[in-house]
Amino acid sequence: MSEKYYDVTIFIITFLVLISISQVASASAEYPKLLDVPWDHSPITVFIDDVYVPPHYSPTYRTQVESALLYWEDGGNGKLDFTPYFEIVDTDDADIRIMWVENIEEVIGTKEGVAGFWSPYVVNGVYLRGDIVLEVGNYQGYAWRQYGDLNMFLVAKHELGHALGLAHSNDRKDIMYPTYEERDNVNPLLLSATRPILLVFGVVSLAVIGFLLVSWRRCKRKREQLEMELFGESEHL
Repeated sequence: MSEKYYDVTIFIITFLVLISISQVASASAEYPKLLDVPWDHSPITVFIDDVYVPPHYSPTYRTQVESALLYWEDGGNGKLDFTPYFEIVDTDDADIRIMWVENIEEVIGTKEGVAGFWSPYVVNGVYLRGDIVLEVGNYQGYAWRQYGDLNMFLVAKHELGHALGLAHSNDRKDIMYPTYEERDNVNPLLLSATRPILLVFGVVSLAVIGFLLVSWRRCKRKREQLEMELFGESEHL
């Protein structure tokens, strides 16, 4: 009887392992895509509109977009069947146009939680062109907060993934998972504006520390000199 139960247990475990392996293989083979071959040419031209920008736009956001382009050129999340090459151009007659708005929910009317979106124009099963719209901040409770550079980098990578034909992933660790983590709350505009103040504060702080250190050394020397004088007098008594 025990051998029979043992055989049944082995069979069940083997069956579950095979099912798990098949699910993993199926998931890796059927990665969700919008288009298998999204572009019929290379390089893909990109126009980054950093002129007509909303009030809270930071010049550092362009750098984050450029870094996101390099991320996908270097292989991205490993789910592309091709290697994309981008060319940044100075005209809006580009394959991909990237622009910013103050808040997507208010400006365009998207649903809550959307930080960016990809709007393509598809012809004969490939992208002819498309727009990536990114917002510079969103509401947290009743307060509006501007995105830091890391947030902008993550959102730009995600939307560029759509522009390269990838759909949303169910893997929370994947950049194509339909969410983002607000890992930094550093306002780049505020940091830029306060940098001179912080520099002056740092210099003044160092000066004060230096003055206190010199004063302490002088007091120490005077105290040692006084102790020597007192000690010498005590020897003569």
